[in-house]
Amino acid sequence: MKKNFNINGKVQQIEFSPKDTLLDLLRNNDYTEVKDGCREGSCGTCTVLLDGNPVNSCMVFAASVGEKVVTTVKGIGTNLEPHPIQKAFAEAGAVQCGYCTPGMVLSTYALLSKNNNPTEEDIKTALDGNLCRCTGYVKIIDAVKLAAEKMRNNLK
Repeated sequence: MKKNFNINGKVQQIEFSPKDTLLDLLRNNDYTEVKDGCREGSCGTCTVLLDGNPVNSCMVFAASVGEKVVTTVKGIGTNLEPHPIQKAFAEAGAVQCGYCTPGMVLSTYALLSKNNNPTEEDIKTALDGNLCRCTGYVKIIDAVKLAAEKMRNNLK
């Protein structure tokens, strides 16, 4: 199959198998920032934004994406110009091994896009589908709070 996909603001025609998940499509086309974890929808390492909403890309058939906008972590910031959320995760020491970080960052992005002053409970709910085996979540929650503050105050 061939279909147009809008990934990180760039529309491109991609050939894929009807059985491919969005995770397969992304990884097969060099979007390696989308991590391949459990393939069961329970770890969140493959989280991307689909029309601004976090989804486990391992649970979405590529063919079902249609005209939706797919955003990976590279779609919100780069190494040279990181998003304030990415900066906050680094500053708070919430990156450890980094495997869960792209999914955590995108779930945070979705949360802060809707709620720029979340409670700790709001943060925990937003990150509920993202597992981290390194940090114990304290630094991740601190990073989300710092990111919210940076974004409210337009800080970089």
